[in-house]
Amino acid sequence: MKSSAINPDAAVAAIFGDPVGHSKSPAMHNAAYAALGMNRRYVAFRVRSENLAAALGAIHPLGIIGVNLTVPHKEAAARLIKDLSGEARMLGAVNCVVNRRGALRGDNTDARGLERDLRDLGCELRGRLAIVIGAGGGAASSVLACLRLGAGRVVIANRTAARAVALARRFSAKSIVRGAIEARGLDALRDSELLADARLIVNATSMGLTTGRFARLDYSSTAGDCLFYDLIYSREPTAFIKPAIAAGRRAVDGAGMLVNQGELAFKLFNRVAPPAGVMRAALFNELGRARA
Repeated sequence: MKSSAINPDAAVAAIFGDPVGHSKSPAMHNAAYAALGMNRRYVAFRVRSENLAAALGAIHPLGIIGVNLTVPHKEAAARLIKDLSGEARMLGAVNCVVNRRGALRGDNTDARGLERDLRDLGCELRGRLAIVIGAGGGAASSVLACLRLGAGRVVIANRTAARAVALARRFSAKSIVRGAIEARGLDALRDSELLADARLIVNATSMGLTTGRFARLDYSSTAGDCLFYDLIYSREPTAFIKPAIAAGRRAVDGAGMLVNQGELAFKLFNRVAPPAGVMRAALFNELGRARA
């Protein structure tokens, strides 16, 4: 089946977001469907926040097999869907809704996707410090990934310190936590002593996506082995990554995480794994980048 083919009998998966036109998920999933010869299509729907409940309610009547959720719907969906996986419940966010004969189950593959990418990048966090910038759903996934990688200390830095405190408390109450979790304002990004100890700094905010600028961060105070990871992915280096590269630090964006969470979602939706490397190749082709 050609990747562009669609007919009335095709099963449909989708992504809900606002905005959503920039999403590369359709290219990844449709490439996998084409490689497997499956009569299925993945499409993007712009869903405004006030229409999310109605859109989720339409999944089963429309015969949609599964839906990915992106900004700004992940946390709202966790409040709207009754049946949540343990991970979605822990994170307070849903990025994946599976339709099983009318029963909707919310899951979250973001933390697993990031954890796998960090492992592939050789990021050794055992007993080390990780700094996560942000306090939303992406930040929660990042904290969980860091904890699973054995981080000895995680500092959550956010513009609104109260939100960082709330996220830190949520994780501190969980039995999985072995290291210390602290909450700070964005002043942490100028704390030279803190930055010198960091092995990983993750941007889990939208800063730089619309403004083109990132909060003041003292890149030169970080150790030479500090990895800068931006959950945002793009064709060119982001506003968070560009200064890190200039400072001689290793820096990557979230393309690898996107592929990993997409492969996990594909298996949840279709009960079959995508062919190895197909979704990654499709994403990097869309971004106009060499395959990594």
